[in-house]
Order: sequence, then structure tokens, then C-alpha cells
Amino acid sequence: MNLTVVFFLGLFFALIGVIPPGLLNMTAAKISLKEGHSRGVVFSIGVCVIVFAQTYIAAIFARYLSMHPEVVGILRMVALVIFILITVYFLFIAKASSKQQIEPKIKSKHSRFFQGMLMSAINVFPIPYQAYMTITLASVSLLDFELTSIMSYVAGAGTGTFVMLYVYIFFFDKIKSRSFTSQKNMNYIIGGITGIISVITLFNIIKDL
Repeated sequence: MNLTVVFFLGLFFALIGVIPPGLLNMTAAKISLKEGHSRGVVFSIGVCVIVFAQTYIAAIFARYLSMHPEVVGILRMVALVIFILITVYFLFIAKASSKQQIEPKIKSKHSRFFQGMLMSAINVFPIPYQAYMTITLASVSLLDFELTSIMSYVAGAGTGTFVMLYVYIFFFDKIKSRSFTSQKNMNYIIGGITGIISVITLFNIIKDL
């Protein structure tokens, strides 16, 4: 098995998974705009640490998850509750609290790192997504479940996630003077995205009943 090919497969499919605007990439962009480029990067590194773990778990338990779809169903239910709560926060609570705050609290780089880890940890979608991709790649002999092959794929997935998060940081830095990048509108964007994800997740749960 060519480990370089496996690495770039992991990178490619991680890029595809993170391209759509979502909670993590929009939050990375928001932190970069409000607190500086370096803190956005630190947040992204924290995200990628969890992505490494999630992709590894997905690869190890890929066959198990494929034979037990009820596990994915449970993950969907948990994700639905989490994203509904996040949607309510960004659309209502964050908007109200931002009016009361006179000066933003400057958080350390370490806190942004752990925030990235936390937000990535509650985003369980990479696990079923990467489990499906690893099973698919294994079925066409592009990936096996040897440790070296799995670790190469995991490294590619983490790298691909970081690349796309950095693209969002770079893109929003270039258009930061536009009105829709204000804190209020960024909260609306994140809340709207998680609201859409919640509706899609609910639809998939109902469809599978």
C-alpha cells in the first residue's frame, strides 16, 4: 500500500468534508478577525488534534459501524441536540450578551487551543463520514486497516482539515472590511449554519425511522 497515496486520499476527503461553511471554519474565521491571525491558527490546531483522534476512531471501528447503523443513529441524535443548543446560543444569547460587553475579553492562545478541541469534539459528524470513506476506500483496495496505512490516512485528514480552516481564515481576513463580517452578523451566520445542519440532521433521523 502506497502510504503517500493514502495520505493524500485522507487530505482530499477531509478538504471535501470541511469545504461547506460550518461551525468550525466560521468560528476560526471569526476568532482571526476579532483577536488576530495567530489565535485563529491556534484554534485550528486545536480542532485538528481532535480530528486526528476522530479519524483514527472512525478507521478502527469502520467495519463495526457499517454493520451496526444504530450507532450512527445515536450519534445523529446527540449531534441534533448539540447543534440546536448552539443555534439558540448564537442567534439569541450571543447577540444579547455582545451588547452588554463594553470591551471584549482577550483570551490566551491556550484557551483558543482548548476551545478548538472542545468544539471539534462536539462535532461528531467526522466519525461516520470518515468511517464511510475508509470502508469505501478499503472496498476498492486503496486502503487497508494496517496501522501504518491508518496513521497515514489520519495524518492526511488532519492536514486537510487545517488547510481548509486556514483558507477560511485567509479569505475572511481579505474581506474583513465588509459589513457582514461584524460580530453580530458573524453570530447570525454561525447560528444560521448550525440551524440548517440541525434541520438536515432531523430530516435524516426521521427518514431512517
